[in-house]
Amino acid sequence: MLCAAPWWSAQNYTMPSYKLIYFNMRGRAEIIRYIFAFLDIKYEDHRIEQADWPEIKPTLPFGKIPILEVDGLKLHQSLAIARYLAKNTDLAGKTELEQCQVDAIVDTLDDFMSRFPWAEKKQDIKEQMFNELLIYDAPHLLQDLDTYLGEKEWFIGNSVTWADFYWEICSTTLLVLKPDLLDIHPRLVALRKKVQAIPAIADWIQRRPHTRL
Repeated sequence: MLCAAPWWSAQNYTMPSYKLIYFNMRGRAEIIRYIFAFLDIKYEDHRIEQADWPEIKPTLPFGKIPILEVDGLKLHQSLAIARYLAKNTDLAGKTELEQCQVDAIVDTLDDFMSRFPWAEKKQDIKEQMFNELLIYDAPHLLQDLDTYLGEKEWFIGNSVTWADFYWEICSTTLLVLKPDLLDIHPRLVALRKKVQAIPAIADWIQRRPHTRL
């Protein structure tokens, strides 16, 4: 499945140099890696260790990662980076209305994933909050997503978008936390499998470093 001619295919266009900086995990950088893989863009996947983070943090814009360096210019915020990379390709949606729908699904997923206290140091509090989100809140989100998808092949339009990628990425993490979460949502499971079967994505999943999250 191919995108319409991307912005870098114009004659005499020179591809920028890309360096992605993040921890050695999928996390918030994985959507960027999926887009790079699908669009066949070469980049440096620079992974830092947690032990090195205190030293690196003050050198980065707003002290957060992922960071994407584009010819040395540092961009931050994972979803802003993803939109930049997907822009002017079918991954972003084929019309302005589709692009809005893509953004809405991505933001809906991100709103939910951001509610998890990933950095909470007190394990009992962290476990309680995770369980509450997974047991009481996740089912409502999944039902809404299932209804939105309906019998369609993809969330938006008639071809894959980065909203479908983001669903596969977020749901992979959710299934690590609660393996039976999608048992009553075969259509959402089928969408996951469709994304995973895209050759470029399948290749990336096979060769990426294995991490829990």
